[in-house]
Amino acid sequence: MTESKAMILGCSGLKLTDEEKAFYKAERPWGFILFGRNISEAQQIRDLVAELRECVGWHAPVLIDQEGGRVQRIRPPILQHYPPGQALGDLYRRDRALGLRAAWLMSRLHAFDLQRFGINVDCLPVLDVPVEGSSNVIGNRAYGGDPVTVTEMGRAAAEGLKAGGLLPVMKHMPGHGRGFADSHLELPVVTVSREELEAHDFPPFVAMKDELMAMTCHVVFTAIDPDNPATTSRKVIDDVIRTEISFKGLLLSDDTSMNALAGTIGERAANIIAGGCDIVLHCNGHMDEMREVVANVPPLAGLARERAQLVEEGFPTTDATDEATIRAEFDAMFATA
Repeated sequence: MTESKAMILGCSGLKLTDEEKAFYKAERPWGFILFGRNISEAQQIRDLVAELRECVGWHAPVLIDQEGGRVQRIRPPILQHYPPGQALGDLYRRDRALGLRAAWLMSRLHAFDLQRFGINVDCLPVLDVPVEGSSNVIGNRAYGGDPVTVTEMGRAAAEGLKAGGLLPVMKHMPGHGRGFADSHLELPVVTVSREELEAHDFPPFVAMKDELMAMTCHVVFTAIDPDNPATTSRKVIDDVIRTEISFKGLLLSDDTSMNALAGTIGERAANIIAGGCDIVLHCNGHMDEMREVVANVPPLAGLARERAQLVEEGFPTTDATDEATIRAEFDAMFATA
């Protein structure tokens, strides 16, 4: 395999342009991510995933945000609509065992769904723990407002994906739950003490630190680094994510094109690498922006290469679960919800 660069890229439409094919072949992103603009029908998705992998010459990771609720990139009529994390959390609060089962079932169904298209990474679970009044950017995507609920449900969701042969990406490390702004639009600044963050925001990530992949948040934590959001903060990544949380896996940035980050796209990409992320994520498929990203992203090397290798070798074996049986079980849970 030709050496990959430390980036995951999107693409512009339903099939690759000749320019995109040449670009990916030359620049060798480590993986790709799909969005709603890349989705029209089942065979088209399969063809696009195959095209992307053909460009880089190996079975590269293909990611998607398939959470359920409003963050579900593949929707009816291609796939059924799934409930948001909060609906699963509501079930957990009524009946813990039932809630945990629902989280596992939904992820196992995501795995059945996504495997058919060749997609092998789901950016789930959402491990953010929202507080009262925080931005709706997380909102009902979260399982609940306390770290125990989020940890237990997040773990069940991750296990369901892995049972179906997919890998999860925990997000948004070390916690987007206190953001009072939408980081797609502006930079959230969190001013609570480190002690409060350690008690409320970090625990789900600590509990799941052995997962192979996580995504950062574009949030400033003034108690740790008042000058830089987590994604570009050497202090947050070294002191909190790598040391306190003790996450040893592959660390992806959240999307480079989100307006919480300052500077040009190229400067953002450079800052993400300088801050300690392993992989720059760029999602919108705009060729001019992707050219800026590749000019500022190195080949995967050193620890980042080792972590990526663990992901490449870490895709689990699919279990023998019967899809029709668990789909009926899951649908019955939400028939009256």
